[in-house]
Amino acid sequence: MTSVTEPVVRLQDISVIRDQRALLQSVDWTIDPEQHWVVLGANGSGKTTLLRVVSTMLHPTTGSVRVLGETLGRTDVRALRTRIGMASAALADQLRPQLLNTDVVMTAKNAALEPWWHTYDDADRTRARDLLISMGCAHLTDREFGIASSGERQRVLLARSLMTDPGLVLLDEPTAALDLGGREDLIATLDELASDPAQPPTVLVTHHVEEIPPAFTHCLMLREGKVIASGSIDWVLTESNLSRCFDRDLELTNHGKRWSARIR
Repeated sequence: MTSVTEPVVRLQDISVIRDQRALLQSVDWTIDPEQHWVVLGANGSGKTTLLRVVSTMLHPTTGSVRVLGETLGRTDVRALRTRIGMASAALADQLRPQLLNTDVVMTAKNAALEPWWHTYDDADRTRARDLLISMGCAHLTDREFGIASSGERQRVLLARSLMTDPGLVLLDEPTAALDLGGREDLIATLDELASDPAQPPTVLVTHHVEEIPPAFTHCLMLREGKVIASGSIDWVLTESNLSRCFDRDLELTNHGKRWSARIR
């Protein structure tokens, strides 16, 4: 008898309306186990709003949200958020710069921003240190978050997103503030994580096809709050879809499993 595995995320007919403006319109999206998604779209297309809905930080105006077997509006989101790994510029801005990087990672256990709000033990601290080491940040464990470079902060946040062995990881433009070397290092790390069957499904939000790790499997494209294409990356990522997504006549190429695009 074949077992049926529930989707990690299921959004049904989602709309988000603010000040009479539709930030998302009638979005349907399903993420299954072992899938790794990239969400592409121009500024203002609804990417971050979509991620906020999936992370349970934002309730939609209409539609149904189900994440990790729980239905938004019928579950304790405080507990659910500890099962969702998250890294974003907004989260980085919320963290006190004087926090040690070990504490930044460790507090993800309770989806908290400060260590004094909850009790942590030696095992929690060891787990946080081990994750930092695995991200190439052994030298940062006892340093303050605020004095780390942009690339180092992104690696600390990536370590934080894995603290609870989450069922889902959400990354909102993690390479935005990085130089070329930092960007390529982080993409390589994300590719390595996505290639590991033990790692959870991941959603990566970006503006740039150049930032898609080769191991990512699926793509969703947004334009003006609407999904214009969604599915296997080999099927969705075409010149036609990308041009429609960004409202430009784009040339799309692939070099050794890495993508690039430019205006014709």
